[in-house]
Amino acid sequence: MGETFGLYYYELFYRRKFKLKRALLIGGKGFVGKHMSRVLKDEFTVTVAGRESDVRDKNLIRSLVESVKPDVVINFAFITTVRETFADPDNTYQVGFNGMLNLLNALKRIGFNGRVLNISSSEVYGFPDAGGLPIDELAPIKPMSPYSVAKVAAEALCFQWSQTEKFEIVTARPFTHIGPGQSDRFALASFSKQLAEMELGQREPVMHVGNLNSTRDIADVRDVVRAYDLLLKHGENGKVYNVCSGHEVEISVLLDCMIEISGMDVSVNIDKSLVRSSEQNRILGSYDKIKHETGWSPQVPLETTLLDMIEYWKVQLN
Repeated sequence: MGETFGLYYYELFYRRKFKLKRALLIGGKGFVGKHMSRVLKDEFTVTVAGRESDVRDKNLIRSLVESVKPDVVINFAFITTVRETFADPDNTYQVGFNGMLNLLNALKRIGFNGRVLNISSSEVYGFPDAGGLPIDELAPIKPMSPYSVAKVAAEALCFQWSQTEKFEIVTARPFTHIGPGQSDRFALASFSKQLAEMELGQREPVMHVGNLNSTRDIADVRDVVRAYDLLLKHGENGKVYNVCSGHEVEISVLLDCMIEISGMDVSVNIDKSLVRSSEQNRILGSYDKIKHETGWSPQVPLETTLLDMIEYWKVQLN
């Protein structure tokens, strides 16, 4: 008990001396949340909540918020992939909309007067016409999946609260982002894992892939979390910001680049089970708004990202 008592007062002294604020990352134990924690740790005492703090449970979220008393909150909690949301739309809306409402009500209960960063998605833009590229934040919202419908609903809720409650809420619309640590349920992470397995002699040199003809605007996760940090500091209340690379690249080109990086002779097999029936064919964003208001721009070269992903899997599998 004495040790615990001493640690409590040490933490209290440390907070007061260095004026560390408290950051709460909801759904923060995943891929992006881990990178976000590293960015925030020098300025905040970071509390990371995972699946054990189910946003659908009002009491759990209320208890969490009351115990942390955060100064800033980032809500990452959501269903991971678009495919999963088609399988269970009801749960998608429970997590995406009701979960956000539970969080906001819990914050209101403690008299929260800090800032919330809502993580939305470029999926809200639906299937944009080629003539509408690159997409800026004024582009029409055309949700084409339960995933994007839930994101649109949460955005609307956050805007309303940013205007009618004593809250500051900023929304980020990230486009595709990748990097070391990403689950192999996502295409490029799967490619990097397969290549690592081949290099380690754990798999035959045959790559199993889905649709390679679509294009994506792809940023490194380390650039993305840096954007989130800047939006927490400088984003304007109630506004929405694209977070993207501003470059369009075809998935087949990325695969070729990864194979070249690996230095192996690899054959490619199209697996129809990996092809989504409903997905964006082309996507390209503009980050002019966030650059103008925060100074952010992507810094990590795509080739570096792809190499780091392969190296990550080699370490994990070795």
